Amino acid sequence: MSHYKIILSGGGTGGHIYPAIAIANELKSRFPQAEFLFVGASDRMEMEKVPQAGYEIEGLWISGIQRKLTLSNLAFPFKLVASLLKSRKIINTFQPDVAIGTGGYASGPLLKTAVSKGVPSLIQEQNSFPGITNRWLSKKVDKICVAYDGLESFFPKEKIILTGNPIRKDLLQIKNKEIEGKDTFSLIHSKHTLLVLGGSLGARRINQFIESRLEFFKSMNIQVIWQCGKLYYQQYKNYNDLEHVQVHAFLNQMDMAYAAADVIVSRAGASSVSELCVVGKPVLFIPSPNVAEDHQTKNAKAIADKNAAILIKESDLETAFDATFSELMNSSEKQESLSQNIKALALEHATSHIADEVEKLLRNK
Repeated sequence: MSHYKIILSGGGTGGHIYPAIAIANELKSRFPQAEFLFVGASDRMEMEKVPQAGYEIEGLWISGIQRKLTLSNLAFPFKLVASLLKSRKIINTFQPDVAIGTGGYASGPLLKTAVSKGVPSLIQEQNSFPGITNRWLSKKVDKICVAYDGLESFFPKEKIILTGNPIRKDLLQIKNKEIEGKDTFSLIHSKHTLLVLGGSLGARRINQFIESRLEFFKSMNIQVIWQCGKLYYQQYKNYNDLEHVQVHAFLNQMDMAYAAADVIVSRAGASSVSELCVVGKPVLFIPSPNVAEDHQTKNAKAIADKNAAILIKESDLETAFDATFSELMNSSEKQESLSQNIKALALEHATSHIADEVEKLLRNK
């Protein structure tokens, strides 16, 4: 039977959405007859990105718990009850054969409901420090696919499978595409290219800092592809007038952007880190200090400790960036060793490994 019904939930940020879409795409290639349904938070970016990827999505009225007392916190119990009721309705109507969660608020109520109805279930944890939703679900689900070692202190040991994080398929094929990548962005081939990634919504501090360094990059004869995020595009789009700068709200051809880049400046969300290992270019990580449990710093440190990337804290940007960046750009040996070391950490077959685990759950049903 390959007419399976597969339900997936995850969202809030690209870091939870793209892994879910990558897993769905892999399963769809194995089971072309299967039906897929995504469940997300009704006001977040998954409501736009999932249909763009060709899948149906239902929204739940849910948000995270803020750390301080806010109106949103007071509404949380009502949102949770509403989301559990809607999840029950979705599961009863869709009748999935398997449920997959990739983290984010919406996956909590959905997976909890699926498990209580006896649906085989799997969660995928992207970070080295698990989020609250997945920790809450871990006791109930059948399998937990992880990207880092040492998560036994958070999850039941017998359920953990080290798979790595799902990677968009097109990123596995960027080798030898530098020329195509530079042409895609109409770049000058003889110049070095810096790719700046601020995450799907954008990173205010990175954007402010890059703005202050545009002349510095020009003086080094470097051209910049600057993905500033959709929240900041209006603010920075005028810099497209500069000859050496391209500002993008979002990069639809991520594979070509990676292929064109010589050096990358990036946040250290789990999906980005996993992608950058596969891409294998020299990276400067600037982790966001504003995320739960400071997990971006932990993600970046795990790579930097292996001499596979450079880590600069936001608070050190003004004092450390210029010298560190110049030293990297002036040393092809340093660039080469960072490239090789980060590539050695890549778990390239994560998506198919996770799909294998989902397939076992389906076969054992």
